[in-house]
Amino acid sequence: MKLALAFDLLIVAAVVGASFETSWGNDWAKMEPIEPRGYVCYRAAEPIKIDGKLDEDSWRNVPWTDDFKDIQGEAKPRPRFRTHAKMLWDDEYFYVGAELEEPHVWATLTEHDCVIFHDNDFEIFIDPNGDNHEYYEIEINAFGTEWDLLLIRPYRDGAPAVNSWEIPGLKVATHVEGTINDPADTDKGWSVEVAIPWKVLRECAHRSAPPADGDQWRVNFSRVEWEIEVVDGKYKKIPGKPEDNWVWSPQGVINMHCPEKWGYVQFSTAGIGEAEYQPDPAASARNFLHHIYYAQRDYKQKHKRYASTLAELGIVEGSPRMQVTQSGFEVTVEVKYPEGEVRQWHIRQDSRVWAD
Repeated sequence: MKLALAFDLLIVAAVVGASFETSWGNDWAKMEPIEPRGYVCYRAAEPIKIDGKLDEDSWRNVPWTDDFKDIQGEAKPRPRFRTHAKMLWDDEYFYVGAELEEPHVWATLTEHDCVIFHDNDFEIFIDPNGDNHEYYEIEINAFGTEWDLLLIRPYRDGAPAVNSWEIPGLKVATHVEGTINDPADTDKGWSVEVAIPWKVLRECAHRSAPPADGDQWRVNFSRVEWEIEVVDGKYKKIPGKPEDNWVWSPQGVINMHCPEKWGYVQFSTAGIGEAEYQPDPAASARNFLHHIYYAQRDYKQKHKRYASTLAELGIVEGSPRMQVTQSGFEVTVEVKYPEGEVRQWHIRQDSRVWAD
C-alpha cells in the first residue's frame, strides 16, 4: 500500500504542476483516473466445441465480466443493449465467449480480413506482456466473418498494422437467437465463441504461452454498434450517425488503441471461484510513466522538441530518471514489490513500457 500511495502522490503533484494544452494531454486527462478492470480466467474442465452457443458446463460455471460500458466511461450514457463476456483456457487455446443483446441482428461483410467494424461487431484485443507493443486484434461480425491483425505499436506511435498476419488454427463461431437480416421480427441477440491457439499468441508474447498460474495479460473487448433504420425492407445505417463503442474496460477516450487502459486477465489453475484477483502492484508506477509520456507528447507538439527535464513538463523532480536525446526519451522509476523485490520500470517515446 505504501508503494501505491507514494506513486499516487507523485501523480497528484504532476497533475497539479502540469498544464496540458494539446489533444494528447487532454486525452490523458480523461484516461488517467480510469482503473482497468480485472478477471480471473480458469481452465476449461472439458473439451470446448466452438459453435457459438457457450453451452458446455465449463462456460456455465465461470463468471461473466461486468457488463460493457461506453468506451469513454461512466460519464457517458449506459449502452442501449447488454454485452458481457467470459474467458477460459487450456493447454491449446485461449477461449473467449460473449453474448450481445440485439433486437435486430444484421451483417453484410463476408470477406475475410475486410474492415469488420463497418458492420456491428465484437472485437478482441490482447497484449500478452503489457508493454503496449506487438498486440493482437480480432474483429467478428454476426456472420462469423473475421479480421485478424497484428499491431507492432499503437497507431499514435506510428503502428504499423500488419493486416497480412494470420492465426492458423483460429476457431470462430457465432449463434443468432432469432434471424439475421430480417426486419420483420425482433431478435434476442447473438453470441460469439472464439478459440485462439497459444502457438500463435506465443509469437509476440515474450513470455510463457500458455501462461503460468497467476500470470496476467492485458486484454480488452469492444462492441461496435451502429444505429439503423429499415429502408425498402432492409437494414440501413442511419446517415451521419457515428457508431457507439461499448467496452469491457473503459478507455476514457474513443480509442481502443491505448493498451495501457485495457483490463487485466489473470490465468488460474485453481478450481472455479477459488482464486483471488491480484491487482497489479506496479499499476501506479505504470500510470505515472504514462503521464510523463503524454506530457512529453504534449510538450513536443508545442515546442518541436522533447522536454529535457521533468520541471519543463511541470512535474516535480523526484524519483523518476529521464534521459533525452534529439529523437526520443526514456523515463525510469524504481518499484519495490510487497515481497521485497525491486524492479526498474521504464517508458520511452513510442510508449513501450517494460520492467527489468
